[in-house]
Amino acid sequence: MSQVTHKSRTLIAAIGDEDTITGLLLAGIGDVDAHQRANFLVVDAKTTQEQIEEAFTSFSRRKDIAIILINQHIAEDIRGVLDEYKAAFPTVLEIPSKDHPYDPLKDSVLKRVQLLFGE
Repeated sequence: MSQVTHKSRTLIAAIGDEDTITGLLLAGIGDVDAHQRANFLVVDAKTTQEQIEEAFTSFSRRKDIAIILINQHIAEDIRGVLDEYKAAFPTVLEIPSKDHPYDPLKDSVLKRVQLLFGE
């Protein structure tokens, strides 16, 4: 039985607005695999909730992705999907964007930590 180790998870995926994705790509996280699948999704006014959910599901199933970064205001659009996601890898981190500040009350990871500590 072949097991996927954490060593095979080397990429960061991102779902975000144009400014966030541009910054992350300039920082060097961009990748397109042999199947022509990118590890990022630029969300704009034309992007549907279904497309965001499909990208998240695709990234969460890939064995080469260790972390999924998602703008918090976009995470709100697929909150149900994120709340159902329980896997340790890839880890999902909600990040702020230029136009939408971080709100700790909406962060699903922080909510789980608070639940573990009984807060």
